[in-house]
Amino acid sequence: MELTREWAEREAAADPLATFAKEFLIPEGTLALNGNSLGPPAAGVPVALENAVRRQWGGHLIRGWWDDGWWDAPERVGDRIGRLIGAGPGQVVVGESTSVQLFNAVTAAARLVPEHRVLVADAGNFPTDRYLAASVARLLDLHLVETPMDDLPGVLDRHAGEVGAVLCGAVDFRTGELWDVAGLTAAIQRAGGVAVWDLSHAAGAVPLRVDDDAVDLAVGCGYKYLSGGPGAPAFLYAARRHHGDLDLPITGWHGHADPFAMTDPFVPAAGITRARTGTPQILSMLALEAALEPLEAAGVAAVRDKSIRLAEYLFALVADLDGVEVVTPRAPGRRGNHVTLRLPDAVAVAEALLHRGVVVDERPPDLLRICLNGLYVSWTDVFDAVAHLREVLR
Repeated sequence: MELTREWAEREAAADPLATFAKEFLIPEGTLALNGNSLGPPAAGVPVALENAVRRQWGGHLIRGWWDDGWWDAPERVGDRIGRLIGAGPGQVVVGESTSVQLFNAVTAAARLVPEHRVLVADAGNFPTDRYLAASVARLLDLHLVETPMDDLPGVLDRHAGEVGAVLCGAVDFRTGELWDVAGLTAAIQRAGGVAVWDLSHAAGAVPLRVDDDAVDLAVGCGYKYLSGGPGAPAFLYAARRHHGDLDLPITGWHGHADPFAMTDPFVPAAGITRARTGTPQILSMLALEAALEPLEAAGVAAVRDKSIRLAEYLFALVADLDGVEVVTPRAPGRRGNHVTLRLPDAVAVAEALLHRGVVVDERPPDLLRICLNGLYVSWTDVFDAVAHLREVLR
């Protein structure tokens, strides 16, 4: 590769995914490189919301639940996300926030093996994951063990036969490091545990095979690589083999076997439907459903392949920048689709880049995160972003 804008322009012109960038609403002159925090809206989202508000809600009122498929949306959208993460039908449901879904998943995982009193959590995980793991441990009187992911195999060995739920992030939210979901899931299960994966930084970014990898439960948000919008509902995956024993702490009438009977006590519905809680956020759900279309059309594998190549280009472009360290692993199989740089005063650098139309984000004090989503980021975007970074640092 050549470190010139002309080379980047040639690559961009030959890119088979280049047309997908036109399907996103990105302000002209803006480089949207923070899709690991919030993906840009797909052009179909405003159309879907207009239809949902004016024709469905405005025209049909309460009949929208049946006439427009609102009632089935959590499972319908769940199956579409399921195909993106390697799950067969009937194992993914959409609704609630990521926090609620994580709490439900970790508690349910612990209840699957109640005799195992150790809850293991990734010490480098996103803070909410860690807060919820601690909350579940207090609630169920479990012994919480937090461990760096590199040390997880050793912790599993030391607590074999005692391990219950194990909560891990598939991609490190700070550094972009990608973990071995298949291998670690197998190690967790050998120790007697139940694997719960947070796929928020992986779903839609890297090819996943939750069925083939024998994942027990997984949760992911809808607003990063799935571009469902701020506060988009989250998804919960539960392997079919666990459905009959899944005891979720937060239950609601939508998850009841006969929701309109309004009877006591709670009787869980069959299959993944039991993971539904209260009335879902229909407008957000339909926005998320519309946002999935470009990713489905392009395919996660193609997006991933381009993202890997974009990262290699970024690595080459920043190689001569004094005081800038690439924190993300260089090996493609060890990284997700965002690259993290370590540099002094990352907050000020991110702010200066924003004034230049380069939207990245930072993790204080010294980490700058750059998302290379191959669905809408181009080679020239990467070249221009580094050119701006070079000027800011100068």
